[in-house]
Amino acid sequence: MSVLNATVVRIEAIGFVEAMRPHAEDDYWGGEEACITLTKGFTPDALKGLADFSHAEILFYFHEVDDAKIISGARHPRNNNAWPEVGIFAQRGKNRPNRIGSTICRIVRVEGVKVFVAELDAINGTAVLDIKPVMREFLPRQELQQPAWSHQIMSEYWKRK
Repeated sequence: MSVLNATVVRIEAIGFVEAMRPHAEDDYWGGEEACITLTKGFTPDALKGLADFSHAEILFYFHEVDDAKIISGARHPRNNNAWPEVGIFAQRGKNRPNRIGSTICRIVRVEGVKVFVAELDAINGTAVLDIKPVMREFLPRQELQQPAWSHQIMSEYWKRK
């Protein structure tokens, strides 16, 4: 097995999030609404048909994460010693090597070059890297399995403030 060299990939934002929250928080994202506005290179045609789907997966960039806080190894999620130390790729923390976030959220409506969504856990000014419609066929085909600590960490994530 060979080890691949790191490759530099250039990705441009396709849009930006307009949301009430100015800074990342760990919990209480339930009920949040946001608007994704596509950048100038796009027309409403780019979103044609998206409103026919109930949900979209939004890929975005954690722009407020400081280089010094990036984790490439293992840590306790949310730095809570009650939870096991696990690798950064076994958790969904924002301090990831490429700072990429992903959330499946409900589509509220589409207007021109704007997509209004519910429960997108991205803050105001967040760069959106991609929008993908959620299709049942791309969801897991087997039952999900996850450790108990992950249920604990998510217990208040989607609650309303």
